[in-house]
Order: sequence, then structure tokens, then C-alpha cells
Amino acid sequence: MLVTTIDRIPGKEITEVLGLVQGSTIRARHVGRDLLAGLRNVVGGEIKDYTQMLVQARQIAVERMVSEAKRLGADAVVGVRLTTAQTMAGAAEVLAYGTAVKLAPTD
Repeated sequence: MLVTTIDRIPGKEITEVLGLVQGSTIRARHVGRDLLAGLRNVVGGEIKDYTQMLVQARQIAVERMVSEAKRLGADAVVGVRLTTAQTMAGAAEVLAYGTAVKLAPTD
């Protein structure tokens, strides 16, 4: 399945718009990681555990969005965007959304 942030796919014709598709996940911080994060906050530097947690959260959100698009019979998802929001103290939602479309068959 093609997934792109642009609204059109060069060389492809969109024949049908199937609608909005989305996928999300909510991840919470781990208390043990918070100790390291607090130290990093004092001395500076990347908090690699949190970086990895958010990378995985984005992947899960995109996979869920693509699964929804497949259920609709889509060939691609265009106009994909990612957003993050704090849902409660220590937890964040990652949301992926876009437009599921059908493409003209290629020869």
C-alpha cells in the first residue's frame, strides 16, 4: 500500500476517495525511565528510551491507519499527517490520519 504525505501520487490517477482513515495509540511513561529522564533534564542530552517509545508509537499508529484503509479496499493513503497530544500526565496519544483512495489500474 502506498502511503504518502502529499495529496497526489505522481504518475497515478486517483479514481475514488474512500474517506478518512486513522490509527492511534497511547503510550505512558515508565517510572524507571523517569529517573533517567530527570537526570537528562539536569545535564542535557537525548532521552533515548522516550525517543524509541515515540518511534514505536508512530509506527503502530501508521500500521493501524493502513489496516483501516485496507478494510475499505484502498490502494493508497494520501495526505498523511501525524500528531501527538498529551492525554493525561505522563501519557501521550500519537495519531496518524489521511485519506484512503483507489487508484486507476496500471498496465
